[in-house]
Amino acid sequence: MAVLGVAVLAGLGYGVWRATLPDPEIIQGMLEARETDIAGKVTGRVAQILVQEGQSVARGAILLRIDSPEVAAKMNQVLAAQAAASAVALKAKTGARSEEIRMANANEQRARTGLDLARKSFERVDNLYREGLVSQQKRDEALANWQASQGLHDAAKAQADMARNGPRSEDQLAANAQARQVAGVVQEVEAAQRETELHSPVAGVVAKVLAKVGELSPQGVPVVTVVDLNDQWALLNVREDKLARFAVGQEFDAELPALAGAAKQRFKVTGISVLPDFATWRATRSNQGFDMRTFEVRATPIKPIANARPGMSVLIR
Repeated sequence: MAVLGVAVLAGLGYGVWRATLPDPEIIQGMLEARETDIAGKVTGRVAQILVQEGQSVARGAILLRIDSPEVAAKMNQVLAAQAAASAVALKAKTGARSEEIRMANANEQRARTGLDLARKSFERVDNLYREGLVSQQKRDEALANWQASQGLHDAAKAQADMARNGPRSEDQLAANAQARQVAGVVQEVEAAQRETELHSPVAGVVAKVLAKVGELSPQGVPVVTVVDLNDQWALLNVREDKLARFAVGQEFDAELPALAGAAKQRFKVTGISVLPDFATWRATRSNQGFDMRTFEVRATPIKPIANARPGMSVLIR
């Protein structure tokens, strides 16, 4: 009986002692992860959405396709311009065709024959003029005909020489430069065409899909958000009198209530920054002293936390 009484008194004493102990202090933070907002570089209508929220995607996976008639029309224009520039460059490289060279040679021969005939005609008329058998007018007409035939022959010869010698180096350089210029425009349009398909730059989970099929997608406006769950960290708001527990490089254990039954996770403090002046806790005294400032502590898990999502609470006891 006496033993039972002692046990009851001990139990009451332990209960009173536990009741007088302060509640364990809990610091609450929030889990964050790297979010990437993906936007298009060209304006167009959303043609196809290939992902949904919560879906895991690999790096480089296609998320969305945009229909841009302007880009398609521009591509047709530059391809036609490229074909024309290539033809000009090829012509400048190969020069005149064999048929053109033969035609130029024939024109030169015909002009030479005409020149010889005009020269002989003038010589005959000039002899008759010296003998007084023809007038000065007839001699001048024969001389003019000879000089005109000389000009025609020189022009035909120059034409034939140009056909035989091929294009000038300056023409080839100009044609090649034009072809390179058009090729640069083609590359620019091809880059715009590739931007009609939006790819994920990181591996992660689709957090938000902000676009709908048929909607206009303006340039630079995010349409999909992907979260990289391998790049996680926790943000804690810590009063400065408790900050000594969270020095940079220090490790601590925390739990995530959203992951019921999960083991505690190990975190390491990687950064500390002071919050704005409005984030004070209380004055140390009612009439004097200083206000307690609040600091933001950034801590990263030692290893990625499976099934964790941004926004989950992180509790430190």
